[in-house]
Amino acid sequence: MSRLKKQWEDEHTEWRQRDLTNRRYVYWWADGIYSNVRMDDRLCLLVIIGVTEHGRKELVAVEDGFRESAASWETLLTGLRERGLTTAPKLAVGGGAMGFWAALSKIYPETDHQRCWVHKSANVLNKLPKSVQPKVKADLHEIWMAETRETAHRAFDRTLKRFEAKYPRAMACLAKDRDELLAFYDYPAEHWVHIRTTNPIESTIATVRLRTKRSRNCGSQATTLAMVFKLLQSAQKRWRRIKHFQKLELVVNNVKFPGWRAGDRSVRQECGLTAIHQI
Repeated sequence: MSRLKKQWEDEHTEWRQRDLTNRRYVYWWADGIYSNVRMDDRLCLLVIIGVTEHGRKELVAVEDGFRESAASWETLLTGLRERGLTTAPKLAVGGGAMGFWAALSKIYPETDHQRCWVHKSANVLNKLPKSVQPKVKADLHEIWMAETRETAHRAFDRTLKRFEAKYPRAMACLAKDRDELLAFYDYPAEHWVHIRTTNPIESTIATVRLRTKRSRNCGSQATTLAMVFKLLQSAQKRWRRIKHFQKLELVVNNVKFPGWRAGDRSVRQECGLTAIHQI
């Protein structure tokens, strides 16, 4: 077992020093994994999964950090850039309470920010009485599942108007990230299912959290980090390409998207169009 752990650590060390000159990612999902190691030591792992211009999901980074701080994320992102990843992703998706966003704005300022709707919904609902949560949850669903950006803004305004008088803290939490919550409308509608939330990374991390919880207090910080790396690397073999990956080429070439789903008749009528050009 000791030899196996040492092998994992060596493989992770080599992997984290790999050349990234020829890599390019269109979308990123970022998140932190917390894991207990020996005694009361708690490890925070910073994870990034990316989508290549060919639609394949790849593990980009697995590093240890300090409570997802901006300094930890900046060190990670700086390392990626110094190893050749000079082209910024078009869009990054993550939760709101992360130092990731400050670091991303500094290292890759061109990248658009998309707040995860699952994280945001949970944060808003936690500031509400349980009796009101189902109503607000339904309203939030109408926002992020809206067929068009305009419809989403109208639903956003209705929700704020309906609840802000009685529940100002919850509505302030929602309103402060409005632009970042609706950034996905600038991208192909076929990709919205992938980029509205961090689900693509959360589903993988859930398995990792379960495994590290069962094996807690059984390894050092370095061993836990190497184990998580091997688990994610193994999961990567089962990842599928995103839907309609062919449109990633248009995203890379800065093609502007209309912010609605093709085929939405009401939008065509509002805009005086008889058909929507399929990009």
